[in-house]
Amino acid sequence: MISLLAAIEAHPKRNLLFLSNASLWPNWPYLPVIRRRPGQEEEYGVLFDALSACNVPGFSATVFLTNVHTIPRQLDALLALPKEIYDRPEEIETAGWRVD
Repeated sequence: MISLLAAIEAHPKRNLLFLSNASLWPNWPYLPVIRRRPGQEEEYGVLFDALSACNVPGFSATVFLTNVHTIPRQLDALLALPKEIYDRPEEIETAGWRVD
């Protein structure tokens, strides 16, 4: 039986695995993420594998502030969305984003 502590410790590892490996994303080239903070509404975001999908570098650790149901179809419209830019997947995790 897995202890509660082990389950909690495994969660960040799972997130980092998915945040770092677009080949695991079930809805590639998108990965939905969510952030829950006490006293605030849930925030929805999407990671986009712009390099593999469109040969556009520089967005591997960017959370676009939208949900999977409202992603623009045009690349320029997607890239123009409000976003939070990080340097590494670990920073996305630290900022509270979790794979949805």
